[in-house]
Amino acid sequence: MHIAIMTDSYYPTRDGVVTSVDTTRHLLEAMGHKVTIIAPDPGDEKQREPGVYYFRAKKFKTYEGYFVPCYPAEPTAVIRKINPDVIHIHGVAFMALDALMASHNTHIPTVLTYVTMVTDVIDQYSPIKLPKEMLVKLASIWLRQLLKRPSAIIVPTPCIGREITGTLCARPKRIAVISTGVDIDHFTRNDGGPAIRARYGIQNKRVLITVGRLSFEKNVDLLIKAMGLMPADTVLIVCGKGPCSQDWQQLAKGTGVDDRVIFAGFVRDDELVSYYSCADAMVSASVFETQGLTVLEAMSCGLPTACGNGRAFTDFVFEGENGYLFNLSPEECAAAMERALHAPDFVRKAARATAEKYSITHTAEQLLALYGEVIKAAGREVHS
Repeated sequence: MHIAIMTDSYYPTRDGVVTSVDTTRHLLEAMGHKVTIIAPDPGDEKQREPGVYYFRAKKFKTYEGYFVPCYPAEPTAVIRKINPDVIHIHGVAFMALDALMASHNTHIPTVLTYVTMVTDVIDQYSPIKLPKEMLVKLASIWLRQLLKRPSAIIVPTPCIGREITGTLCARPKRIAVISTGVDIDHFTRNDGGPAIRARYGIQNKRVLITVGRLSFEKNVDLLIKAMGLMPADTVLIVCGKGPCSQDWQQLAKGTGVDDRVIFAGFVRDDELVSYYSCADAMVSASVFETQGLTVLEAMSCGLPTACGNGRAFTDFVFEGENGYLFNLSPEECAAAMERALHAPDFVRKAARATAEKYSITHTAEQLLALYGEVIKAAGREVHS
């Protein structure tokens, strides 16, 4: 099978969409399928990936690290040239529009993965300065029109499907719950933890870790405030980079916990397992998450987790069974982090068992089945 993935985000951008696209690509290719990526051009030849088709783009001024393919393009010509069996869309902006145009002209079916709750953050990143209520209304109209057109909408967790049809009032032709897979063989606790602890001089500390893009919706500021309520032997490692990095470092200093909050910057996948392995528990206050992939990675490494009580986390984190939930206050967050740090062995084992349900193999099987169904429904045959 030949799958074209048209995405609004790809390298050098680092976020959950890029992780999902890259994971899907490598997994399907390992299974013998062909995958072609079509993405915004970062403009620097050194940052381009081989084999990727790029649409000319400009830097997204209101969101550092992103590129917007807002120039005229020829999506139909590209799709006709590569002739895929199905077009898999990641995103809801310009690339999604290009994909739907190409699909209309070529009759190649599309599926769209919806993982970003645009209306939650539109006032922070919109280049058009309007009242939030108006921006949300306009975005909702756009999303309702967009989401009814692909053959299927893929959501990573059931709660997002409910939000699409409930809060957003969208009417997709079909909703399929298919999570971004976790490589449970890779994300397994290793012996690299002591070296990470030694690097930061925290050998005898209780270590919490949070991983993700440092943007306002991730609520890392809440974790920093909660650290002010934690015992002095507790350290928080923050892995990631983003537009809020400097602000949150200043907050840690102003809160008096800068000696116990370590900003590690972006950590590559090949070293991330060692970071998880150095930690005693994982924490995330980001109720913006539609899946919470880094939390599942940590659970795959056997870490108990403390997560904000909202959205995707409520679909797979269960209080006292495989993790802990908290409402968004520093006091409740600190209490949940303490519970995670003192989690019994059965919680750690249950965390790993939960991650195994989201394995990349299971995800690939679900994706391929869905692709086959929409291709058949479109009256097309799969290329050999």
